[in-house]
Amino acid sequence: MITIKAATIADLTVINDIYNHFISHTTVTFNVTQWTTEERAQWYQQDIIDTPYHLLVATYDGQVVGFAYNGAYNKKAAYATSTELTVYKALSCQVKGVGAALYQHLLEIIEQEGYHRAYALITLPNLASIALHQKFNFTQIGVLTEVGKKFDQFHDVAILEKCLYTRHP
Repeated sequence: MITIKAATIADLTVINDIYNHFISHTTVTFNVTQWTTEERAQWYQQDIIDTPYHLLVATYDGQVVGFAYNGAYNKKAAYATSTELTVYKALSCQVKGVGAALYQHLLEIIEQEGYHRAYALITLPNLASIALHQKFNFTQIGVLTEVGKKFDQFHDVAILEKCLYTRHP
């Protein structure tokens, strides 16, 4: 059974291992240098602990098999009611539904907190990620053409949006 919980500092090594694989072997992230343990701990302190954002992990048989978090869509103050979501699943994990379970839980949390919009930026092509976001009623609202260069190739990025809260103060 998949269990979702708030990540702790003890989960950061596995989170980093999962993420570093995607850095080294895919264009899913535009980071090109693997994160050190110290960088991950600093990120956790600055971008999760001291903020209104959340980092969740999915466990299966007691092992962390994926993570998801929300963060600032843009650090300018007027964007504070918008948030960007990210989800990763360990390559070795064969369990289906990890990303959906993480997103379901994360979306429930951020919807209760009154965010107005959620965004996801997805390197193309990535049919699985697009399908996951569509399952949660994200709509593709644009494509940034050749916005990133990794592995000596330019890559497009889709921007997906989900309306979370429609009443305005």
